[in-house]
Amino acid sequence: MEKVFLGSEAVAARMLTPGQLRYGYSRLFPDVYTSRNEEPTLADRTVGAWLWSWRRAVITGQAAAALHGARWVGGRAPIELNYQCRRPPAGIIARNERIGCDEVVQIGDMAVASVSRTAFDLGRFLPLGQAVAHLDALANATRLTSAQVLSLADTYRGARGVKKLRAAATLMDGGAQSPKETWLRLLLMQKGFPRPRTQIPVLGSSGKPFAYLDMGWEDVKIAVEYDGDHHRKDREQYVWDEKRLRLIRARDWLHVKVISEDRAFDVVERVAAAWHFRERALAAAAGAW
Repeated sequence: MEKVFLGSEAVAARMLTPGQLRYGYSRLFPDVYTSRNEEPTLADRTVGAWLWSWRRAVITGQAAAALHGARWVGGRAPIELNYQCRRPPAGIIARNERIGCDEVVQIGDMAVASVSRTAFDLGRFLPLGQAVAHLDALANATRLTSAQVLSLADTYRGARGVKKLRAAATLMDGGAQSPKETWLRLLLMQKGFPRPRTQIPVLGSSGKPFAYLDMGWEDVKIAVEYDGDHHRKDREQYVWDEKRLRLIRARDWLHVKVISEDRAFDVVERVAAAWHFRERALAAAAGAW
């Protein structure tokens, strides 16, 4: 017995009686069942949604992104299918859209939207900030480029949400290591700072990188990094972070550390202060010459 299965098939094959199915298993979707003893994962629900379609649908959206290796996909995210059904059950979103054969790949037994097609759908149907975060994660896992996404936007010019997709693809950056880093980068750009570069290498005395900065501006040597909870909970990580920070500052970088408790306007003020400090120093140096 598979972990997720069609009840009608199990009964027809005499693997279970209707009573055993009803009382011994949990229903994920109509005719789709799984064990009562475990909370279904995103992967379980993805398989279940595909089985519910009688193995005809193409998995897309966040579920497809997770199958391609993207992180930060919530376990309760709806399963999006390219499939014709006007009234899908709760937990499934079905859209019957044109999709090319070269935009579908096979993962296990399931038909799944290709990386670029998955990005195309994410960028059209999620709010802009969420779309960029998911595109960042997908790009980080697969080396997806904005050019690949925009190519599909040109192919499907009249599709719903293409305008928003173009904006999301322009903003995406595979260097983001978490949704919070995406949020931070978008905040800085929204407030008028130049687009920061991500994953900036900082060289040690050996000439090799000892650190990669979350984001920043190399020309003025200002770095902005998001400090997640794991940095504080892991003592070994905390000690290295402190040593790393001292080495970065010793190389004349202005470093702005952001934590989850920081409010957006506080972050913007601190980054602006770093810019003003650097601009004054550069102006003073230019005047001395």
